Amino acid sequence: MRLRAKIRLYLLALHAVLAAAATFILIEKPALLFAVEAAFIVSVIISVRLVSALFVPLDLIQTGAELIAERDFTSRFVPVGQPEMDVLIDVYNRMIDRLREERLAAEEQGQLLQKIVDASPAAIVICDFEGNVERRNPAAERLLGNEPLPSLGPGQSRLIAYHGARRLKVSRAEFRDRGFVKTFYVMEEMTEELRLSEKAAYEKLIRMMSHEVNNSVGAVRSLLESSLRYAPQVGEADREDFSNALKIASARIDALNRFMAAFADVVRIPPPHRTASRVDELVERVAAVLRPELEDRRILLTLSLDDRDAYELDVHQIEQVVLNILRNAIEAVGRDGTIEATLRDGVLTIADSGPGIAESVRTELFTPFFTTKRDGRGLGLTIVQEILANHGFAFSLANREGGGAEFRIALDNQ
Repeated sequence: MRLRAKIRLYLLALHAVLAAAATFILIEKPALLFAVEAAFIVSVIISVRLVSALFVPLDLIQTGAELIAERDFTSRFVPVGQPEMDVLIDVYNRMIDRLREERLAAEEQGQLLQKIVDASPAAIVICDFEGNVERRNPAAERLLGNEPLPSLGPGQSRLIAYHGARRLKVSRAEFRDRGFVKTFYVMEEMTEELRLSEKAAYEKLIRMMSHEVNNSVGAVRSLLESSLRYAPQVGEADREDFSNALKIASARIDALNRFMAAFADVVRIPPPHRTASRVDELVERVAAVLRPELEDRRILLTLSLDDRDAYELDVHQIEQVVLNILRNAIEAVGRDGTIEATLRDGVLTIADSGPGIAESVRTELFTPFFTTKRDGRGLGLTIVQEILANHGFAFSLANREGGGAEFRIALDNQ
C-alpha cells in the first residue's frame, strides 16, 4: 500500500472514531451532534486535500525521475502558482535543460570524433573492455582486413613488416569509457616513405663507392698494363709467374668493376617504358631460360597462366622481376621441390615448396644489402621492389599455408 493511501486511511479511521465518540456523547443533543458531524465531514475533506497537496511535490519528483530514467530531457513542468512548488519546478526545469544541452554536446562531439576517425588516413582499431576488436575505421579495413593485431603493451610503438614489403608503424594507447579502460591501435603505412629514404641512402652510398672504386681501379689497371710491358725484361725463370700474377690481378680488377656495375644498376633503373604486353608469354620466356637449372636441381615448375590479357608495363623490367623472384624460389627450394606460377584475374603468384620465410628475417627482406646467401649482394628484392613501385603494382611476399613462400603481384593495380 502506498504512503498516500495509508495516511488517508489513517485520517478516515481517526475521524470515524471521533465521530462515533461524539455520537455516543452527544446523542441526547441532536442539534449539537449534527454540527459536530458536519465539522468532522469538513475536517475529512480538508485533510484529504492537504494530503493530496502534500504529495504533489513527491509526484513531481517521481515523474521527473521517470523522465530522466527514460532519458527524456525535452519535457518541462509548468509553474502551478504555489511558491514552494514553483521553486521545485524551476530547479527541475533548469536541471533538465542542462542535461539536454550536455547530452546534445556529447552527441555532437561523439559524431565529430566518429567522422574524424572514419576520415582519418591512419588505420584506427578500437577494442572493447576485454581487448577484442570492437570496430575498425575504413582505413583499417583497407589496410588490415581481418588480420590479427600485433602484440604491443600500452603506450608502445613499433615498426612491423606486413606481407613482406609493406611496413607499418603501430601504436597502442588507452582511454576510459564509462570508467573502464579500453584500448585502441593507430597504424600508419610507412612503406613508401621508408623506401624513398632507403633509396636515397643507398644511392648516395653506391655513388660514393663507385666513384672511389672506379678512380682506384682505373689507376691500378693502367699500372698493371704498364707492368706487363716489362715482362720481357724479367728473368726467364720468373717471367711466366710475373705475367700470370699481373693477369690474375687484372682479372680481379675486371670482376670488381662488374661487381660495382651491378650495384650501380639499382641506381640507374629508368622509369618504365610501358607497352601493352601479355604477361603469360613473358613468364613462359623466363621459365624457358631457367629450365636447364630447374632440371638439374630436379625442381618441377608448374605454369597455370589462365589470364591472356595484355597489361601496360615495361616488358624488360618485369622480365627482370619475374627472373629474380623465380631465382629466389629456386634457391629457397634447393633441390627436389616444386614451384608454381599462377596468373589469374590480373594477379601473378609465384609459390614455392621451400622452408618459407623465417621470422627473424621477415622485417629485413626488402632492405638494401641484406641477404641470407653466402655470396649474395642483397639487391635482388630491392630491384624487384623498385621496379614494381615505379609501375604502381601492389605486391606482397609472405609464407603460405602448408609451407613455402608466396610472392603476389597485382598487375592491374595502377
